[in-house]
Amino acid sequence: MKKAQRVMVRLQARKVAATLGVTAIFCSGLAFTPVDARADSGSQVQLYGIVGTYVGSVKRSDTPQSTALMGSGGLTTSFWGISGKEDLGGGVSAIFALESFFQPQNGAQGRSAADPFWSRNAYVGFKGDFGQLTFGRQRNPTYTAESMVNPFGSSTVFSPLVLQTFVTNYGGTIIGDTVWNNTAKYTTPNYRGFGATVIYGLGGVAGSPGIGNVGVHLNYQGHGLTAVLSGQRVRYTAAGPVGAQYAYLAGAAYDFKVVTLFGAWAMTSDVSTPTGSHTYEAGLSIPFSPADFLLAEWARTQRSGRTATTNSLRNTASLGYDHVLSKRTDIYAIYSYDKVSAHPTGNTFAVGVRHTF
Repeated sequence: MKKAQRVMVRLQARKVAATLGVTAIFCSGLAFTPVDARADSGSQVQLYGIVGTYVGSVKRSDTPQSTALMGSGGLTTSFWGISGKEDLGGGVSAIFALESFFQPQNGAQGRSAADPFWSRNAYVGFKGDFGQLTFGRQRNPTYTAESMVNPFGSSTVFSPLVLQTFVTNYGGTIIGDTVWNNTAKYTTPNYRGFGATVIYGLGGVAGSPGIGNVGVHLNYQGHGLTAVLSGQRVRYTAAGPVGAQYAYLAGAAYDFKVVTLFGAWAMTSDVSTPTGSHTYEAGLSIPFSPADFLLAEWARTQRSGRTATTNSLRNTASLGYDHVLSKRTDIYAIYSYDKVSAHPTGNTFAVGVRHTF
């Protein structure tokens, strides 16, 4: 089942009973209409995406003044994509996906000028009863796992867990992007709610075939429970020799019908520096109606290391209200609090809209 189709199924379920928070529904896209389906050859190509933007006053704890802006994405980073598959027989299909982030407020490509054109995913591979094996630029499964265990989903603007682990401006503790280049990724078939993903990124450095990134990820979804367990190693080149960071994530969400509770723990360790961090997250999603949801989340990161600047504490919290207008459109209002050691409080206020196609 395509990512976009899975999200539509989740949205339908949420309108009957709150599952994992309306923002997590949109984290991978929404159902779309085929623009080309050739039944005679068993192949199809599809177009899909999300367009979202927000306006507000944004201030981190470590910035002197607030900024009034119109931002890209918000609850979900805007993107569009083309995917397809061809039936090869014997229950095996060839598949591909080409997805690009973009900024609707100014029409620019990517999340920033540093992004390639196909910045979200660009892979080709095979899918069958054995699972899925793909090659190319692909989403980091640790980031996907985080989006499953916090009420603000994959938001790089409002989710405290994602901000403190993946966003550089918030002192993101995990080295590397939410998307990895030059990867081979294998995902097992789902077995009674259990699944696993292994990803390996070739280093592309002469004489060092093992310099790439690697990640192992486990997940479970069933009976109202979502649980994730991830571990990854990222190697990097700085001024000195090659360094390596190890990152671990454990988290869960449980749907009690009247409220969905979220919790996660993340840890990083860089033995070459040495530095490290511990992040704790808690959140909830409350459905007031099939179309109205209260979202709340808090995260705390403690850094450790040799220098005083690395021994810092950061607390970030977000409170949001999301209203679903239709199967493809929602609007929201969010307040975020941010406080880092030795800096004043930062306050962010924003309203936004998100539409899927």
